[in-house]
Amino acid sequence: MKNTRKYKKRRLFITMASLVVILVAVVIYVEGRLRVDTELPPVAEEPVKEEPVGEVPDIEKPVDEVPDDSKDNENPAEEPQQEPSAPEDVNIVKDPAATDALVNKKNNLSSTYVPEDLVKLEGIPTVLENPEINQLREPAYIALKDLFQAAADEEGYELHARSGYRSYGTQKDLYNSYVKNHGQAAADKYSAKPGQSEHQTGLAMDITCAAMNFQLDDTFGDTDEGKWVSENAHRFGFIVRYPKDKEDITGYFYEPWHIRYLGVELATKVYESGLTLEEYLESN
Repeated sequence: MKNTRKYKKRRLFITMASLVVILVAVVIYVEGRLRVDTELPPVAEEPVKEEPVGEVPDIEKPVDEVPDDSKDNENPAEEPQQEPSAPEDVNIVKDPAATDALVNKKNNLSSTYVPEDLVKLEGIPTVLENPEINQLREPAYIALKDLFQAAADEEGYELHARSGYRSYGTQKDLYNSYVKNHGQAAADKYSAKPGQSEHQTGLAMDITCAAMNFQLDDTFGDTDEGKWVSENAHRFGFIVRYPKDKEDITGYFYEPWHIRYLGVELATKVYESGLTLEEYLESN
């Protein structure tokens, strides 16, 4: 009789334990599916085929970068390309070389525009090897070098340049890759169509730091380095181009890492006004 009771208790215990294990497994599975279903696409956009610089350790490749097609022995020319739809109301920037040229979703650069005074970033810490994006127009390069040096001298911060000039073709590949990976709607929120990117002007730079593991994310604005850049970039001719809560004006989400060169005088006026570049140029 005692053995029968022990057997029943043991079987009940095993049954209950099995139910607990199954319940835990179900909970883990459901939570995992919820994370996958609600995950937003990456905020930062990255140029095509960028590779980390050797001296920067353990830099993860952003998930929205385009993979190197040669590694898969695929011919990229055979892959269908998503052509961005042309906006209904678009102006072509008449003087793209102007320091105050306004480039956005309504003011586009020509597909043939390439700045004439691009120079290599020398004497500035960089993150990626791609030679194209390690360029800026000469005035912006000199100003960026001064900004980086001031950050180091005044606060001991080491800023890194991650992505500067991008050609029309590079931006086209980037936009297409975003559409392929995340869909058209997400691409239009997070990635500029070709001709609509400030990077093509050679006057914009995405910057980062070790605290960000050299990646691009809006939490850069919460770092000491990001706060210093926000408060001091105008001293060297830059503004944080896409401020928080101004998406309906700029057309893009908050990007504390993206700075745009305007020259010290104009950058200071825009900074002190508290306006976006669009708002300032419209009211002045």
